[in-house]
Amino acid sequence: MKKNLHPAYRPVVFRDASAGYAFLTRSTATSGRTVEWTDGNVYPVVDVDVSSASHPFYTGRNRVLDSAGRVERFNQRYGKH
Repeated sequence: MKKNLHPAYRPVVFRDASAGYAFLTRSTATSGRTVEWTDGNVYPVVDVDVSSASHPFYTGRNRVLDSAGRVERFNQRYGKH
């Protein structure tokens, strides 16, 4: 690889505050904030809105949509009377 061309690839902590979940991985993401990890080292931390700990697909807590009500409203607007 060419020097000074690629961003730094280093350990970064990604934290989902809504689920109280964090994981350490390697990334090129940058952040001005840091956190002390369980191994005693300090790493940059990136806060995320959704992770596997809070996403409905992974947690199994899907939202139930009112599909019958939506179909009825569609038929009232555009269906044959």
